[in-house]
Amino acid sequence: MSQHGLPMDRDAGPFDPPSALTRLRDTRPVSPLVFPDGHEGWLVTGYEEVRQMMADTRFSSRLDLDVIHVPYETGMPAATEPSPPMPGMFIAMDPPEHSRLRRKLTGAFTVKRMKQLEEHIADVVERQLDHLARLAPPVDLVKEFALPVPSLVICELLGVPYADRDTFQANSAQFMVREQTLEEKMGAYIALNTYLSELVTSKRAEPGEDILSDLARHDDLTVEELTGAAFLLLLAGHETTANMLSLGTFALLEHPGQRAELAADADLLPGAVEEMLRYLSVADIFFRYATEDLELGGETITKGSTVVVSLLAANHDPRRFENPDTLDIRRNARGLLSFGHGVHQCLGQQLARIEMRAGFGGLLRRFPTLALAVPAEEVKLRTDMNIYGVHELPVTWTAGS
Repeated sequence: MSQHGLPMDRDAGPFDPPSALTRLRDTRPVSPLVFPDGHEGWLVTGYEEVRQMMADTRFSSRLDLDVIHVPYETGMPAATEPSPPMPGMFIAMDPPEHSRLRRKLTGAFTVKRMKQLEEHIADVVERQLDHLARLAPPVDLVKEFALPVPSLVICELLGVPYADRDTFQANSAQFMVREQTLEEKMGAYIALNTYLSELVTSKRAEPGEDILSDLARHDDLTVEELTGAAFLLLLAGHETTANMLSLGTFALLEHPGQRAELAADADLLPGAVEEMLRYLSVADIFFRYATEDLELGGETITKGSTVVVSLLAANHDPRRFENPDTLDIRRNARGLLSFGHGVHQCLGQQLARIEMRAGFGGLLRRFPTLALAVPAEEVKLRTDMNIYGVHELPVTWTAGS
């Protein structure tokens, strides 16, 4: 039986996959999906199937090959022609174009370079915790901590003036809204693109000590390609980590036993971050496009089909993780798919891990009495956004702690 549209309703709780997704994964991990515009495609929810598909470049990441059919109602008209590829947006490219651009960035995100940044990131977190401690609770943890930390770090890394954050944060947040008109989405995109285009042009004229300047030194990259790469890095560099920090804190507050264990033993932090990445999977939905007839999970996927992947469902697959819907900070969550898999695996994953270890560790140490300031069911979830999380997380604590 074909599924009409993607099940998005978080009926099982704020941290669990929609129960309809879970049922599909357990009965048919590669299942037919009828898109709102009537196109018939596929939904992949099983761990092994998702992993296999993301490693197979015959499932293309390009958005310009054909219409990409959106799996949920957006209010936007169905596309009638292929969208041109955005220069520099290597997440939507296939090899060899993808490889050419990504290779130029690999040096900026080496494990060694990220390790060197660790101390600096810890300082950024401490300063933000100092700021938080000066405020009178209740406060919104998203606004005062979870969003500023990765924004400060990525701005500094890329060479984006932090003073401009209100503008780019507002535009990137608007760009991520799921149900909006094409005009609204393009307005946010054009504003962000114009800003970044001016920035990379100035970097090319006067390079500094930052990633965008490093990229701008490559004469074979056009300003448009530089702008597209900057767009992707800025968006991915603060949106995902900010939502992991806020949703992860919400999850810890809702699992006091896990939180107490983590607060008592800092050595558990690296494993706890991996488990939260698996458990929460904030970047959930990805698209691929079959460039030829392919077999996946016992199903034949015909050339031209749009294939939708749920990393959340895959990361909660009991065939791979025991008791997957339980948050267990002592679990070995190795093999999680939260950063993707294959050639598009997230470039900034080490940076995100360092920010999360510093963020969660600092919060637990400095605010041992941290608590929700509203009932859990009143926390506003980002079910309307392409990156899941919370819109606000009102928290409080006892003075002096």
